[in-house]
Amino acid sequence: MSVIGIEEEIVQAVEDTVRAMEFLRRPSSLQFIQDAARLISDCFARGGKILIAGNGGSLCDAMHFAEELTGQFRHRRPALPAIALSDPGHLTCVSNDMGFDEVFARAVEALGRPEDVLVGLTTSGNSPNIIKAVSTAKSKGMATVVFLGKTGGALKGVCDIEWIVEGFPYSDRIQEAHMAAIHIIIEMIEKILFHDLGK
Repeated sequence: MSVIGIEEEIVQAVEDTVRAMEFLRRPSSLQFIQDAARLISDCFARGGKILIAGNGGSLCDAMHFAEELTGQFRHRRPALPAIALSDPGHLTCVSNDMGFDEVFARAVEALGRPEDVLVGLTTSGNSPNIIKAVSTAKSKGMATVVFLGKTGGALKGVCDIEWIVEGFPYSDRIQEAHMAAIHIIIEMIEKILFHDLGK
């Protein structure tokens, strides 16, 4: 590929990234961010925690989500209870003994309580292990939030709160939008729970 060809590809990639960010302006996106921030804030206020699950890059996003809550985001404040379901011992044990489809459901069964929230990230909406985790969370009386992409897949219409980032054929652009939304949700959680900080 020539230098000119590479430059054109880069410009197209940047435009696709900007389009993914502009997806956040949609009323449905803004409503999801508000609803998710309030649901999770209410969970923390009543002494609950959030469990976050995803595969591959979405698992990395789940870990990022959790560490911003257990650590801090914009302001120094009390730690918030969030667990990314990423323990390698658990993942390999359950995968080996029960199959990979069970890895998150088993963790939700072990750790989840009715006052908790499960957050799932899947760009296709069809990840069997996320689908089973949602089912397990619902059976335990937990609220469920899901970040989706493409058409929403099998999880469309299943969870209490959902967001579908449509119009992107590849997971990377969807994950970029997911992470931007996650950052804004965390910012709003801090404002809701610790509104006097940073003034």
